[in-house]
Amino acid sequence: MSNPLLSTDDLPNYQAIRPEHAEPAIRAQLEANRRRLAELLSQPEPTFSTLVEPFEEMQHRLNRVFAPVAHLNAVTNSDALRAAYNVCLPLLTEYQSEVGQNEALARAYETIKSREAGCLTAAQRRVLDFALREFELAGVRLPAGPKDRFKALMQELAQLQSRFEEQVLDATQAWSRPVADEALLAGLPTHVTERAAAQALAAGQEGWLLKLDQPTYVAVVTHAVSVALRREFYQAWTTRASDQGHGGGGFDNGPVLAQILQGRHEAAKLLGYGNYAQLSLATKMAATVAEVIGFLEELAGSYVPAARRELTALEAFAGRKLDAWDVPYYADKLQQQLHSVSEEALRPWFPLPRVLSGLFAIAERLYGLTIQERGDVTVWHPDARYFEIRGRDGAAVGGFYTDLYARDQKRGGAWMGEVTVRKRLGDDATVRPIANIVCNFTPPSAGQPALLTHGDVVTLFHEFGHALHHLLTRIDYPSVAGINGVPWDAVELPSQMMENWAWQPEVLPLVSAHVTSGEPLPAEMLERLLGTRTFHAGLAAVRQLEFALFDFQLHSRAHAADFATVHEVVSAVREQVGVVRPPEWNRFACSFLHVFSGGYAAGYYSYKWAEVLAADAFAAFAEAGVFDRTTADRFLNELLSQGGSRDQMDAFVAFRGRRPDIRPLLHQHGIAA
Repeated sequence: MSNPLLSTDDLPNYQAIRPEHAEPAIRAQLEANRRRLAELLSQPEPTFSTLVEPFEEMQHRLNRVFAPVAHLNAVTNSDALRAAYNVCLPLLTEYQSEVGQNEALARAYETIKSREAGCLTAAQRRVLDFALREFELAGVRLPAGPKDRFKALMQELAQLQSRFEEQVLDATQAWSRPVADEALLAGLPTHVTERAAAQALAAGQEGWLLKLDQPTYVAVVTHAVSVALRREFYQAWTTRASDQGHGGGGFDNGPVLAQILQGRHEAAKLLGYGNYAQLSLATKMAATVAEVIGFLEELAGSYVPAARRELTALEAFAGRKLDAWDVPYYADKLQQQLHSVSEEALRPWFPLPRVLSGLFAIAERLYGLTIQERGDVTVWHPDARYFEIRGRDGAAVGGFYTDLYARDQKRGGAWMGEVTVRKRLGDDATVRPIANIVCNFTPPSAGQPALLTHGDVVTLFHEFGHALHHLLTRIDYPSVAGINGVPWDAVELPSQMMENWAWQPEVLPLVSAHVTSGEPLPAEMLERLLGTRTFHAGLAAVRQLEFALFDFQLHSRAHAADFATVHEVVSAVREQVGVVRPPEWNRFACSFLHVFSGGYAAGYYSYKWAEVLAADAFAAFAEAGVFDRTTADRFLNELLSQGGSRDQMDAFVAFRGRRPDIRPLLHQHGIAA
């Protein structure tokens, strides 16, 4: 029987992929890669074209084989798929360590860089530089004992991080709130209560069943009149996968988190770094721990006073001191009073089909792209769709899948993932990049399409910005194409910059039309919506600063942290920048996926770092016109299409004409410098 994961010449056949295909496909591809690498290293005088390009090819194929497995594990998680995924992880980690610690391969790359220095393109030099840095960070120069220990640590961390994510998903799905008294649902939007009624029916229960998916959680803490229900949901959400969580901590990530921190610290020390934060910065734009801390504290100096003023005004409006579960509720009420608009009231004007068509129109006006859905592509779930992209000349650029609704067995949050990366090596045909855009919006109901909040619209624009970064690359080498090779503190630049279009008066009419009448968003409502952009900007920024400082200070300690240390760091950070003080039992760290299972360890500051870059970059559009083709072409040519093939600061300066300035971000948020 043929294995669909090994058919990599076309789009994945998701309907044919089964959990039992994963391990055999990965083993087969790893065996093929090992054989091929041995052949490549047997050459007497390897060159860029005879060693580096074939190596790029074999790594690209391995990524292409595994990408559908990782994706399906995130969006259609099941016991069988989870087991298959977890069998594959150590196989891949072992292989990656082998490659990273292959001294012969590292020497060959060094020789090629030295021998061919004068005839390499800029992108080729970056391929070599990036690979040589990765060899160093994989421990290629370590003695045998430490090298083996480093390899073992990579295995342990891969498994621990997967377990951390699984326990967050399990804890989230294990909790639900049956409701028998309709009065308890007062304030909740109709689409939430209708969905809860349907979920109760499906579970064979009477009344309503509120689950802990992100749209429901946000709806409850923002709109539920019942203080008790808001507190109950807040506690369930912020204690997920912890010792304080549902079921007495049956999915407790506390010990897992501590093991992850200890493993990261040991790995950093083996490589000669003082702590994991220093190791993390080896691949970032920021150079030192002090630079990152200084950057975050500079932002705090502007945002914390503003956030304190905002909370004081909110408590005056509420007429009492507010707990953490009260803040979203009263903030929504205050925003309605100040701006006569609410997120829920705006939903009818943001039906998903209209938002998508408007988003695609923006991409056409900026970059000359044509985006059309293809109905002949197999997908993993009825919610998923596939779109093809063509450029100004009509030539194929790439494509992307969307999977935009919350459901069981699907990881929370929103992300862009790679299906395949652009590749053109030697005389081979170009492989077009393909992306996944995944969100967790409220599903359609009552015969209507999904209706988005404006916050959902901003999230969709954000992930589409990541997708453009991946899809519009002109770099032919996969290791530095798209977002690959881009420093993690710069990778959010295109996504956060794309968010700005969701706030422009010229753009909002393109993405909004009433779901039943088709009428445009009324001018006065549009004006009120735009007025909300700076509403509680201080509180929103301080929350991100709190996360960033917690992450970075935790990973920059001289000694490995345990779970008690986590509490110490949380307390210290809240003393420094905290404004809304959570209760002692809050355990947000136990479900902090970005840091403990994603790619943001000692890098969560990247969101604020890139936000500064994005606001400054967008200021160029604000000056020239948000649809100015010349500015868009310059952004595309200097930044968006370059992937990791050039230094990101050089790329930013080439686009903006100077180094980044923090003031456009503060101005955007209505915050005085």
